[in-house]
Amino acid sequence: MRLGRMRVDGGWRTVSVRPQEQEVLVLPTEVGTVDDLVRGGPDALAAARDAEAGAPVRRLEPELLGAPLTRFNRDVLCTGWNYWTHYEESQGRREGQDPVERPRHPTFFTKGPDTVVGPYDDIRYDGGLSTRWDYEAEVALVFGVQGRSIPAEEAMGHVFGYLVANDVSQRDLQRAHGGQWLKGKSIDDTMPLGPWVTTADEIPDPGSMRIRCLVNGELRQDAGTAQMAFPIPQLIAELSRGMTVRPGDLLLTGTPAGIGNARDPQVFLAPGDVVTTEVDALGTLRNRVVAR
Repeated sequence: MRLGRMRVDGGWRTVSVRPQEQEVLVLPTEVGTVDDLVRGGPDALAAARDAEAGAPVRRLEPELLGAPLTRFNRDVLCTGWNYWTHYEESQGRREGQDPVERPRHPTFFTKGPDTVVGPYDDIRYDGGLSTRWDYEAEVALVFGVQGRSIPAEEAMGHVFGYLVANDVSQRDLQRAHGGQWLKGKSIDDTMPLGPWVTTADEIPDPGSMRIRCLVNGELRQDAGTAQMAFPIPQLIAELSRGMTVRPGDLLLTGTPAGIGNARDPQVFLAPGDVVTTEVDALGTLRNRVVAR
């Protein structure tokens, strides 16, 4: 299933999205929100599938979609340097924060949940906070099964589904005062997420997806998830080592090469820019950068 949150008749409703047909099935309110389905286990998802039969059909209007997930257990979990091309393109541009060698394990950090905006919402630009706003197209996953110290061979059984995200970052804040990744990644209303949650059964091989980011129609990032330095099962295994992950936890899996900070000359986002983030099989985000 592809589970989304869409404004219908003035209110938010959970919908099952059929992108090929450009339509949605409006699920009954008893099914709950997408957050409820993520936390509800197999029975809740089975009930949502059953509810598709006879559900009213509406035209898919992407601009009416909101962020499918709105209730988070904690900060958004993120992965840094998970494509070697991105790691290498940034060497010498980290302002004294270059590692002495390639990381041997995934690098994790967090960002505040108030960063999340919908798939067609504005990215709220504040030039007084930062002048170096950068894009980072990513695949995100949401956990559906609790676990701790999960073996890599069991990791995929803990994934409820996948989404598209753009980890818009403020590079000057990220580098300030010795390296403030949390601050440089946590400005409100800056991380597009969606356009819906694609359940894990729809993505038999998450290592074969293609990620693209365009700014004003210009292709800036283009890579495959097969290029990840640490594939998703390893990310889950290392993240959960000694640490419980719970249904509803969101994990961003890293961005490929092509970020603005690593270009020569550097290029950053500005008000009026339109950022398009695409992942095969997961959908498209389209967000305008708008000054606060």
